[in-house]
Amino acid sequence: MRIAFQGAEGAYSEAAARRAWPHAETVGCESFEAVFDAVTAGRVSHGLLPVENSVGGSIHRNYDLLLESDLPIVAETELPVVHNLLALPGVRKGDIRRVLSHPQGLAQCERYLRRLEGVELVATYDTAGSARMIRDAGSKDTAAIASARAAELFGLETIEPAIQDFPDNITRFVLIAREPHVRGQADKTSIAFALHNAPGALFKALSVFALRDIDLTKLESRPARGRPWEYVFFADLGVGRDDMRCARAIVHLAESAQWVKTLGSYPRSAPALDRPVLDVSA
Repeated sequence: MRIAFQGAEGAYSEAAARRAWPHAETVGCESFEAVFDAVTAGRVSHGLLPVENSVGGSIHRNYDLLLESDLPIVAETELPVVHNLLALPGVRKGDIRRVLSHPQGLAQCERYLRRLEGVELVATYDTAGSARMIRDAGSKDTAAIASARAAELFGLETIEPAIQDFPDNITRFVLIAREPHVRGQADKTSIAFALHNAPGALFKALSVFALRDIDLTKLESRPARGRPWEYVFFADLGVGRDDMRCARAIVHLAESAQWVKTLGSYPRSAPALDRPVLDVSA
């Protein structure tokens, strides 16, 4: 099993893959698009994508890519995220003039960063990549928000640990593959759909799940790319695609929707905070 992830070694996506599938080989990619390309081309067997954070919300780019792609979701996992403020050895907090991190990392530490006066926040493509940039440039006035493992890998020191705004900071990841081979019993299904602009259209769409006692664990709308003021809905259903209730609900939804796409059906992950406590930053 080879799992592609976006970012450098030490990224949270790599940590999530190593935690959920400890015997898998992990392969870093520069972008989320590159993860999809690696799976499609067969260079890896799977790709792991962050799709939602309990503080920062959805990673919208990955929902757009899931919609554009035909690669199905075959599993999910959750990772408690611990952010640390990292810098080169000898750098003090008062020396810092810039902080680098992925936009989600910056958003998840917003309260802490607000207290750093005169510091520029710079969004980068990756948390661990930010740590590597500081190492490579030898920047004595720059810090990164990243994991403790990133500090070890790139020779940085932790100026301040666990700076995230909320202790229960959890990121949800989905595993994609070329074929819908699911390990275990699927009890969750992700779909996307678009509706005609008509009174009560969303009410009617959601009623197909309520009538069958299907729990919606997520519902979110996104602008339809290339179609101004039209929207796509993403939903997670608390039931597997092979369950007759789910199958009938999706058929029922398709009768009134513009279109419906199943993104994958897979076993739901156990809540991250219910698992044994591990050093998730390693």
